[in-house]
Amino acid sequence: MNATEQLPRRELAPDRNLPDVAPVGFTQTSVAVDPQRIAPDMADLAARVRQLMSLQQQDVLQLPLGGHFFDIVVTASGPQAYAAVKVMDGIQQTRPDQLDACGPVIEDPQRSWLIWLVPPGTSEQWAAHRSALCLGRPYHIALPSMTTTEPPGPYWLRPCRGDRLVPPAALRQLLDQFRPGPAPHEMLLGSMLATIS
Repeated sequence: MNATEQLPRRELAPDRNLPDVAPVGFTQTSVAVDPQRIAPDMADLAARVRQLMSLQQQDVLQLPLGGHFFDIVVTASGPQAYAAVKVMDGIQQTRPDQLDACGPVIEDPQRSWLIWLVPPGTSEQWAAHRSALCLGRPYHIALPSMTTTEPPGPYWLRPCRGDRLVPPAALRQLLDQFRPGPAPHEMLLGSMLATIS
């Protein structure tokens, strides 16, 4: 077909009958949301988003445990704990060249702790363990900035990624195997979490 050639047109009868069309009407409606139906974790969503943005901008972040984020498992640091991290690297590895594949782990050299970030709700199912303590709500934790990857002070021994946390079942097996210790006392740990940075 030539580019300038016109397409054929369908001829319409000038006296054809068109169906009646209902008039268009717009009505205003308002939606009232019952505050009781909003999930408690959504109430401060904007504040949490701002906090996460601050964390990426090299600020310290205070974050509540549980909810939609994570719980933590705290162990002593040291050779046994580092061995568990190395094995977890292999368990969570997704690429052959990925040497630090373990989910996020914070080391606090001042207190000789490793803080493993595990899925939210883990603390409700975690049985007492001689080498580790698991905490969720109502505790808060101060996270080091994303760019802090070495001492002094708390730092990310394994980075915080968006695609993984540490799997608690595998972690528990490794703690049974390597037995880092002693585990911190819950009252001491709970009082210090918010001042960890």
